[in-house]
Amino acid sequence: MADTTTTEPEQTGPAGQPSLKRVMGSKLLLFFVVGDIIGTGVYALTGQVAGRVGGALWLPFLLAFVVAFMTAFSYLELVGKYPQAAGAALYTHKAFKIRFLTFMVAFAVMCSGITSASSAAKAFGDTYLAEFITAPMPLVAILFVIGLALINFRGVAESVKTNVVLTCIEIGGLLIIIGVGVWAVLNGNGDASRLTQFDTENQTMLVAITSATSLAFFAMVGFEDSVNMAEECKDPIRIFPKAMLWGMVIAATIYILVSVTSSLLVPADDLEAAKSSALLKVLDVGAPGFPREVFSAIGLFAVINSALINMLMASRLLYGMANQRIIPKQLGTVHPFRRSPWVAIIFTSLIAIGLVSFVDIGVLGGTTALLLLVVFAIVNVAVLVLRKEKAAHKHFKAPTVIPILAAIFCVYLVTPLSGRPARDYTVAAILLAVGLVLWGINWLVMRATHSEADRQPIEPPVG
Repeated sequence: MADTTTTEPEQTGPAGQPSLKRVMGSKLLLFFVVGDIIGTGVYALTGQVAGRVGGALWLPFLLAFVVAFMTAFSYLELVGKYPQAAGAALYTHKAFKIRFLTFMVAFAVMCSGITSASSAAKAFGDTYLAEFITAPMPLVAILFVIGLALINFRGVAESVKTNVVLTCIEIGGLLIIIGVGVWAVLNGNGDASRLTQFDTENQTMLVAITSATSLAFFAMVGFEDSVNMAEECKDPIRIFPKAMLWGMVIAATIYILVSVTSSLLVPADDLEAAKSSALLKVLDVGAPGFPREVFSAIGLFAVINSALINMLMASRLLYGMANQRIIPKQLGTVHPFRRSPWVAIIFTSLIAIGLVSFVDIGVLGGTTALLLLVVFAIVNVAVLVLRKEKAAHKHFKAPTVIPILAAIFCVYLVTPLSGRPARDYTVAAILLAVGLVLWGINWLVMRATHSEADRQPIEPPVG
C-alpha cells in the first residue's frame, strides 16, 4: 500500500460549473462507509438469511464480507488513481471505452441506490413510523423522499454530519441486540448447537451456504458508494484506504455478532417467520421487558440514514457521469452557493418518488444484489486492465491475485449455481430492458444537443 499526503486540487464540473465542496475528512468518510453498509440491511435480512441457511447464519455474513472486502481493494486502487465522482461507471469507461457499457453500469448502480432509498422510505412509513402514528402511504414515503432531497441540497457537510449522528444511533441499536445476547448467554440461555446447523432440506449444504451468501451480500454493499463522494473528500488518495477497509471490518464484526446472537437465542424457523422483525423477536426472547418502542425508534433512524446515503450516492453518480459527457451535461449543474449537484438531486428524487408511489419495491432487493455483483465483477476486471495506465502520483495498489479471486467469486454468486432464485433474473432482464430504452433516449438527446467535439469525454485533471 502506497500513501501520499498530496491534496488533490479541486475540480470543476461540466461547462465550468463550480466544484463540489471538499468537506469530508477521514473520520466523516469512515462514518459514511459504516453507515452505508449497516443501513437497513441487517435489520431486514437476518430472518431471510436464516431461512436459507439455517442456524449457521453467521457464515453467509462472513463469506459476504470476504468477497466484498476483496472487491474493495479494486475500488481503492481505482479511486486512488482517479479521485473523481461516478465510481464504477468512471472506471468502466476508462478501462473499456464502451459508452453503452458505461451507461448500463451507471444505470445498475443508480438503480441500487434509488431502490434502496425507496425501500427505506416505505419501511419508514409502513413499519417503524406505524409503531407510533397512523399515516397514509405513499404520502409519508413521498414526503420522506422530499425531506432527504432538501438535506441533500442543503449541502454535503450537513448531510454527512447528519449521517454521523444517525450511524451512531443505528449502531447503538445493534449493540443492544449484542448486549442482550451476551446477557442471556451469561444467564444460561441460548443454544450453541444452532451455530453449526445447516438447512439441507431439498438442497445441498453448498447451495444452502451460497444461496444465503448471495442474499447476505446485499447487507455488505454500500462501501462502493463512498467512491462517488471522492470529489467531496479532503485528500481522497490518502484517506480512502484506511476509512473504507476499517469501515468494512467494523460493519462485518457487528453483523457477525448480531447473527451469532440471533441464532443462539431464536431457532432459524422462528427467525424466518418473523421476517423483517427478526431482531425484535431476538429482543423479545433475550430481554422480554425491553420496550419495543425504543428499538422501533432506532430502526426509524436507521432507515433515514440508509436512504440519505443512497440518495447522496445516486446524485453524485449522475454528476460524475455528466462530467464525463456520458449523459447530458445539465445533470451536472452545481448550485453556486450550496455547491451541491441540484439538478441531479431533483432527478433522482423524482425517480424515487415514482418508485414509492407505483412499484412493489420488495421484488427488487435480490435483483439489485445481482446487478451489483455483475458491476463488482466488471470493476475487478477493470482494475487489471487499467494497470497499463500509470498515474502521475502514488496511490493504493491491490495485490493482483485479489481482484482475480474477487471477480471469480462475484461471477459465481451471479450464476444459478449459487442457488439464486429465477425471479431475480427475470426482474433483472426487465430492469436492463428499461436501461436499454433510457440509453436510446440518452443517445438521441446527446446527439441533438451537442456537437461531436462536445460529446467526447472531458476528463478533469487528476493532479
